[in-house]
Amino acid sequence: MTHVCSKPDFDLAIIGASFAGLVAARSAAHRGLKVAVIDAKTEPGARVRTTGILVKEAIDECDVPAALTRKIPGVRLYAPNGKHTDLTARGYYFLATDTPAIMRWLAGEAARAGAQLWFGARFTGASMEETCVRLHGLDVSARYVLGADGAKSSVAKTFGLGRNTEFLIGMETEYEQTPTVDPDFLHCFIDTRLAPGYLGWVVPGAGMTQVGLAVSDGPFGARRKPDMDAFLRQIDSRFALWNCAVLRKRSGPIPCGGLVSPLSTHRVLLTGDAAGLVSPLTAGGIRLAFQYGRRCGGAIANYLLDDGPDPGAVMAREYPRFGLKTWLRRLWSAAPANAVLNTTLFTPPMRALARRIYFESRRTDRFAPVPAPAAL
Repeated sequence: MTHVCSKPDFDLAIIGASFAGLVAARSAAHRGLKVAVIDAKTEPGARVRTTGILVKEAIDECDVPAALTRKIPGVRLYAPNGKHTDLTARGYYFLATDTPAIMRWLAGEAARAGAQLWFGARFTGASMEETCVRLHGLDVSARYVLGADGAKSSVAKTFGLGRNTEFLIGMETEYEQTPTVDPDFLHCFIDTRLAPGYLGWVVPGAGMTQVGLAVSDGPFGARRKPDMDAFLRQIDSRFALWNCAVLRKRSGPIPCGGLVSPLSTHRVLLTGDAAGLVSPLTAGGIRLAFQYGRRCGGAIANYLLDDGPDPGAVMAREYPRFGLKTWLRRLWSAAPANAVLNTTLFTPPMRALARRIYFESRRTDRFAPVPAPAAL
């Protein structure tokens, strides 16, 4: 039997107070929608699973307060034998962030725009009714649902949408801020033995030092696990982190298989990590979350308020396809031997390739480095 919502509680229910979800909530609320953001976490910024590095272009999509960030001008890339080279681009920088504070700020911005934020409320399922979607267990109905609930999206599972199947597995430890880490660089370690299919990193963060490692699955689905202890032993003589207090640890999957399919169904759309909006090669996703979270909020508002086109169809045309990056991901996951990397990594052809990988071209005279994972 099909039920009719006489008057849905909300125009838009966003599942997940993520980067994408909060930016979408702010955009949709500013355009006049009645918006609810539903998240199982007890508060914004709880259980953060991201390094939180912003590329410069992310600020063009969402103006984050400077007080919550710190500029890092370049990348120091290390070969397995410990040799390194420095990569910079004129006028370019990264932003290390106080990520929990950024999430609290984004939540405040969404609330100021008019969105209602429901923390400690878990999405457990939903059913499609004639004019709305009813959320089970919450006794809430909405005209539209946006799934921004992460790499293993419950919204995608509930509505039979595409789900991420390829992941990097990452681990990160936050230490107290230490003077042994050069603050002008993101320190990125290429080492097939320790980080097959990705890299290790040391980030001079905003008030702390972040140290992480991520690996991909091997050929034919072989499972790999990051060995954080081995990575720490390798870099200890350089950074002396053994003498620093540990603040917190985190780990988790990073989607790297590109866009999921299908992305939407009637009255439901995926965005952010739930949609696979993460670069398969670099694992960068925050800029994409800002950009397409905002666009989703606008497309849904146009659909509900002005009889605009279906948001799923709109975003399917706009979301990036990651074609070349997906193939490069497959090649990098094959993990070339360290001996090969030591010999070739800093030769002119390989430096050019590294520039291509780490400095994604935005303009003819500028490159945008994306060396550290966006989410763990």
